Amino acid sequence: MCGFMVYTGKKEELNGFDAEFAKIAHRGPDHSQIVSWDEGTMAFHRLSVMGVEGEAGNQPFSLSTGDKLVCNGEIYNYRTLKTLVDFDFQSESDCEVLLPLYKKVGIKELALKCDGEFAFVLWDEAESSFKAARDPMGIRPLFYGTTKEGKLFFSSEVKSLQKFCLDIKAFPPGHYFDGKDILPFIDLGVVESYHEHSINEVYKNVHDKLFKAVEKRLHSHSKMGYLLSGGLDSSLVCSIAQKVADRDGSGPIKTFAIGMEHDAIDLKYAKQVAEHIGSNHTEVIITKDDVIGAIRDVVWHLETYDITTIRASVGMYLICKYIQKHTDVKVLLTGEVSDEIFGYKYTDYAPSPEEFQKEAAKRVRELYMYDVLRADRCINASSLEARVPFSDTEFVQYVMSIDPQMKMNTTGKGKYILRKAFEGDYLPHSILWREKAAFSDAVGHSLVDFIKEYAESLYTEKELTERAGKYEHATPFTKESLMYRDLFEEFFPKRSYLVVDFWMPNKEWDNCDVKDPSARVLPNYGDSAA
Repeated sequence: MCGFMVYTGKKEELNGFDAEFAKIAHRGPDHSQIVSWDEGTMAFHRLSVMGVEGEAGNQPFSLSTGDKLVCNGEIYNYRTLKTLVDFDFQSESDCEVLLPLYKKVGIKELALKCDGEFAFVLWDEAESSFKAARDPMGIRPLFYGTTKEGKLFFSSEVKSLQKFCLDIKAFPPGHYFDGKDILPFIDLGVVESYHEHSINEVYKNVHDKLFKAVEKRLHSHSKMGYLLSGGLDSSLVCSIAQKVADRDGSGPIKTFAIGMEHDAIDLKYAKQVAEHIGSNHTEVIITKDDVIGAIRDVVWHLETYDITTIRASVGMYLICKYIQKHTDVKVLLTGEVSDEIFGYKYTDYAPSPEEFQKEAAKRVRELYMYDVLRADRCINASSLEARVPFSDTEFVQYVMSIDPQMKMNTTGKGKYILRKAFEGDYLPHSILWREKAAFSDAVGHSLVDFIKEYAESLYTEKELTERAGKYEHATPFTKESLMYRDLFEEFFPKRSYLVVDFWMPNKEWDNCDVKDPSARVLPNYGDSAA
């Protein structure tokens, strides 16, 4: 993962460009460079993952024609893309192919051809124009804004734009900027028709496409690790990766799990998975002081006030800090995105297949503001890179095109299709068929309880009413949500619109009109906490 700023003018026009650029230095500590010319400025912090030897992989990339590019991302099909252009490549960087390919096919086709997780901005010298694009799921962050003079800015994080931009917006996933307009090149929420596959064909395709999605993300010139919660999704990613490692003879993968010191639900399950697949496993134990002490930094890094996003981020942020300090791992695979396409606990209450599908499309389109944001910021805060196999475009498109009737929970077990697809020796039966626990709960119920207790100590009931009322958008409704919002406004005043609202179950459905985003409050939570 890397970080960049792009300004459609010379940086000398601005006061403090370097200082604002330094605010995202955690995204790429291996090399930093600023290139400025008459029409623009590109600044890049590099985290060296591919093409790590030498300077040829440093960015911005440039051509003799004067074209320039910065990209935060991994292009998994870069070798195939290289065959499409006649170009003398100077590095093993997967992003070097983007500029020469752009010159051949243009910005929309370039975005469509890239299989990966990416956000990039380029300068077309001949057209005297900037272009940009962001991956279909929004795994890599990208924001843009304009100065009071009307000049355009792009950046990987909001914090580096605030000094200069009057308005700041998230660049929408699956879109490209052609120099004038921001236009879609793909919408993962759109399904033209459902597959006419038998249920056994669905199982096989889900298996094969997820296996492929994990496998393509295992190519790295830097050390890799895996976040293993002990839940279904991260366990499957780890199991698949270990099977590939066993096949290739590369030894045990490195897995990491985190939990509270007294009531970590998932540590025991993560250990069972690690023992089953034969990974090199590490447990990280955290305390109440660790949790409370991390909240402020988590809000600053995440750039959100959302309750469930912050709760789940505390554990992820702390485990990534441990990995950075104690290991040589630079790349982490995670299990995000499965819930959105296969179903949450609350989607058990979807009143119809049509409503299930509608909810999945909504969640997929908004995910860049929630779990995807969490994975990027928590991991990159410690100068690590996140890779998210469940977000693979081919995989997501396939699952979204499964008849939603098949994905409805009619068996009493959520994600039944995913579980059936990986029956066999991937996971212990008890793990494969275990009920889901939300990540923040699974780290330990005390994590959320400690946060709530801390928030209770900060405000009286009167202060909650008075202070919450001043926020018209996404109005806080508990002391915990007010604590997050006050911190957010301290760091990012009047930017709450960057997140549409609190992540919550669909309140229009039976049993889902709840006051807390945790699945713990749902009547079907059952043995998820066991």
